[in-house]
Amino acid sequence: MTPIIYTFPSYQQQGKNIAESLNLPYLSIQVHHFPDKESLVTLPPQKSEHIIFCLSLDYPNNKLIELLLAAKTVRLQGAKRLTLVTPYLCYMRQDKSFHAEEAISQQIIGQWLSELFDDLITVDPHLHRVVNLDSVIPNTNNIILTATSLLGEFIKALGKKVILMGPDEESLQWVKQVASICKVPYAVATKIRHSDIDVSIQLPEISIKDQHVVLIDDVISTGNTVAQTAIQLHTAGASQVDVLATHALFGKEAMDMLKKSKIKNIYSTDSIPHETNSIPLANILSESIKTIF
Repeated sequence: MTPIIYTFPSYQQQGKNIAESLNLPYLSIQVHHFPDKESLVTLPPQKSEHIIFCLSLDYPNNKLIELLLAAKTVRLQGAKRLTLVTPYLCYMRQDKSFHAEEAISQQIIGQWLSELFDDLITVDPHLHRVVNLDSVIPNTNNIILTATSLLGEFIKALGKKVILMGPDEESLQWVKQVASICKVPYAVATKIRHSDIDVSIQLPEISIKDQHVVLIDDVISTGNTVAQTAIQLHTAGASQVDVLATHALFGKEAMDMLKKSKIKNIYSTDSIPHETNSIPLANILSESIKTIF
């Protein structure tokens, strides 16, 4: 039986793009929120033995409940295989207990997803101390994609002489790969974190004066780290600072903070719908889905 793509309201256009790329039918899941924020999930009438859910898990708490309701319901309706396409995978930060009695959410949410889905496809998950996703989401066919090739080609298409820079040590893996694709120099700043929103940045010892710098990161949330790096770059004499991110997980005040730091252009993939989306992921996601069915 032909797989069907089910899209959720927050990821409808991206799910539609993936379905059209694969020439697969796509249907929309309806979600209604009651006054107390409970969710009523209504599935499409058309069924298949293989359902592919498309949903990025930014701001995840409601989405996880709605995903649970949808997945359990299609199983009851006879679905044999469930695939989750979730370009942004939530709860990956907390991979250890930093203080006594803290929940290790990465393990808990990962185990929960493994009980719901046969396959999971994601893009550049924020794995720090964990080697691979199989240890987080066991007994599931996990496929990790990277957007670095797309970011590199995007930089090349700009046709500008630039330097790439990561705002902290964790960004090195992405900056290095992007730089190797677009053949430009790169460096990484050092971040000292004082709290979730209080950081200080030390630039590497390279000449920044009159340089066009593109900051590269996998996830931008509060925007504070990137903004502080941009301020330091301007102080060091950079002629222009742009930002390119895989996941635009922007908090409420992030865009204002970035603009105040004199960042000229902000680009992102469409893993999370946002006004900065410049790089579609439909092609790499579609090619990955093909390997499943």
